Amino acid sequence: MQFGCTQSAYILTCSQLRIAYSSSLKMLVLFESSVGFCLFKVADNGSLLTDGNLYKKFETPASASNLVKLKSIHRFKSTADAVEDLSAIGDGKLSKNLKKFLIDEISGGVEGKKSKETLAVVDPKLGGAITKKLGFNVLSDSTTTDLFRGIRSQLAPLLGDYNVDESDLNTMNLGLSHSLSRFKLKYSTDKVDTMIVQAIALLDDLDKEVNIYAMRVKEWYGWHFPEMAKIITDNLAYAKVVKAMGLRTNYSKTDFSEILPEELEGTFKAAAAISMGTEISDSDLLHIQSLASQVISLMQYRAELFEYLRNRMTAIAPNLTAILGELVGARLIAHSGSLINLAKAPASTIQILGAEKALFRALKTKHDTPKYGLIFHSSLVGGAPGKLKGKMARMTAAKAALSIRHDALADADTKSLEEAPLIGMEARIKLESRLRRLEQSIGIQSVRKSGVSQDNQKPFLKRPDPGSYNPAADSVMIPAANNAVSSGTGAAGGEGKHKRPLIEEITSQSNDDEAEVKRKRKEERKAKKAARASLPASTSASTTEPSAPPQPASSKDKKRKHADDDDEADKSATVGDATDKEKSSKSSKKSKRKSAIL
Repeated sequence: MQFGCTQSAYILTCSQLRIAYSSSLKMLVLFESSVGFCLFKVADNGSLLTDGNLYKKFETPASASNLVKLKSIHRFKSTADAVEDLSAIGDGKLSKNLKKFLIDEISGGVEGKKSKETLAVVDPKLGGAITKKLGFNVLSDSTTTDLFRGIRSQLAPLLGDYNVDESDLNTMNLGLSHSLSRFKLKYSTDKVDTMIVQAIALLDDLDKEVNIYAMRVKEWYGWHFPEMAKIITDNLAYAKVVKAMGLRTNYSKTDFSEILPEELEGTFKAAAAISMGTEISDSDLLHIQSLASQVISLMQYRAELFEYLRNRMTAIAPNLTAILGELVGARLIAHSGSLINLAKAPASTIQILGAEKALFRALKTKHDTPKYGLIFHSSLVGGAPGKLKGKMARMTAAKAALSIRHDALADADTKSLEEAPLIGMEARIKLESRLRRLEQSIGIQSVRKSGVSQDNQKPFLKRPDPGSYNPAADSVMIPAANNAVSSGTGAAGGEGKHKRPLIEEITSQSNDDEAEVKRKRKEERKAKKAARASLPASTSASTTEPSAPPQPASSKDKKRKHADDDDEADKSATVGDATDKEKSSKSSKKSKRKSAIL
């Protein structure tokens, strides 16, 4: 507590000493107004600075004029000069006009000459700048606050020699404040970014609402005129026709020349004459037309909003607009929050901006990350072939990053010039030429010229002699080889198998043909039985022959032996199956005979 009291006492002592020192000198007051720089001379320094009820002495113009008197004034020549000088004072800087005015009035026109007068200013930063550059004794603290308030309250009477009216002074203050605020803002990117973000969000919402309302109009009016939706596909034209025509029967009395082209109007009227729609009442039509009017007004407002967004993007980010377009650039700014935040992002982030879900899903599942996000909707990336979309997205994002940084960090005054989008236009030209070279390198013609590649086209060669047409080629014939295969019965050891032809002829057979087929089947069965009966005889004959002396068998002989053994095993298996079938057939015949006898 003792230290605090000592410190406050020290501060009070210093202020008293400064007041005492300033009271011994002449005091001048620098006051900034919308008229110009005013320099007032104070009558009694010590009594004014120490008086606690100083505001009472400025209640009337007469008492105020006794305390302070106008010494000199520097009037502003134009609003631009006023804005320039006052903005410099607001930044704590000494303008050229103010410096010259103080030198002429205080130093007698000699720069660097010290003055015995004390200058009171309202801004401590401005006081420091004056002391540093001109060497004047400057007073700027809480002791002069009431003095400046009193001068401001009675400024018009104190400027009596210059015939400044109170109302004129208020008008000048208002106009200068607007100009000064506009100069300070300079259409700051932080403020206009908010307008772009809100405009693009509202544009997306309007698209959804207009689409919903237009579909509702088509569904509602479609009960009365169902053929109209296929003839008029444009939502705005559909709503205008509904509002202009009303009931379907009024088609002949309504003029559609301003809404529909001539050929479409004829088709529309022809369909209206033979329409199969139901009748609606006047109240139904009233509500439908009211909804159609809302669709028309919303679409007109959407067009105005898009034009506003285009102007804002051209003014704030001209280079980004030149590369990506108004909508894609606005969506990138809205997604990042502001233009300065987008300028801080690298090109790789700009490339996938808007595809965060796909990116995190790919990182989680360890799959390939996405190649593009919102930048895909630009004409440079969307118009590229599928093989080049990823490469074009990388190149476009790199050029867009440079353009965004130039738009965000360049001087605000240069954006209004015609050469502002020069960097973006040059980058777009380079990207388009690069895309054409890449398309030629992979053998794809530019999609802007044609969808068919000339490199892959084969020349058309006309045949010298096309020949005559052979009608026999249309007939379906069964090949002779198929008949031979089907007739083969495996005479050589039962190896032949019956193969059905690829195409069978279906003919109507008589009873004689059926008997002939049965007879052939019986002959085939007998031939198979004879072949099976000859098989054991050949095997027994081979066993009675004397065996040859053993010889070393080669690998080929072993393979052949194994193959012969397999064939014999297959043959014996087929013989065993045949004997089993014969036994089963005999037993079945015996059982049938017994049942017949019983």
